[in-house]
Order: sequence, then C-alpha cells, then structure tokens
Amino acid sequence: MNTMKTHEMVGQERCSVRATKLVAQVLSLLKKHRYLKEFTLVDNGRGGVFDVMLDGRINDCGVIKPRTAVKRTDWARWEQQFIPGVGVGLLIVSTPSGIMTNGDADEKRLGGRLLAYVY
Repeated sequence: MNTMKTHEMVGQERCSVRATKLVAQVLSLLKKHRYLKEFTLVDNGRGGVFDVMLDGRINDCGVIKPRTAVKRTDWARWEQQFIPGVGVGLLIVSTPSGIMTNGDADEKRLGGRLLAYVY
C-alpha cells in the first residue's frame, strides 16, 4: 500500500509490488472499485512481482495494524476512524467468506479483521 501511495504522490503511473495471494486479492478489489487501471504478474524467478498501472485516484491508503477484529454491527464506527467521509473510500477486510470491502461485509452481515483502507 505504501508503494502505491508514494508513487501516486509523485505522479508516477506505474509501480511494482511483491506478489502474494493476499496482495493479488487486494489489487483486484482496488481495480474493481477503479482505484487502479490494471495489474499484471511478472515472473522474475523469485516469486514474481505485480506491475501496477495507477489511475491517479488514490489520495491516501495504508495497512491497519494491528489487524483489529470487527463485529458485524460495528462497521460505522471503524469507517469514521479510517475514512474521511460517508461514501468516500473503503476499508478492505478479511472475512470468513474471503477478502472484501466493508460495504460488502456489512451487506452480507459479516464481521472480520481490518486489513487496509483507501480513499
């Protein structure tokens, strides 16, 4: 998240992020919500990296540590803490049904652990 944030701040359109399954799921969520243009896996013989095409829409993003557990009724409280306004940005959360946004988790009435925020 920090790599994407710093590349956005200096106006670069492309960055490289180390490839893991979790990073792939987070990047696909960001692409789905139009924070990224595209990302592709580049195999470098050591696990690979994702080549990420930035869209210039990320104002701030970061990981949430410690990965706090959230009950299904507490989404509004955590949105107020990490997101600047209603309908702006999203929280990325790990739930028993997989990685999803706070809106999807609230819709499905699921709790989970906070991973990251972006707006």
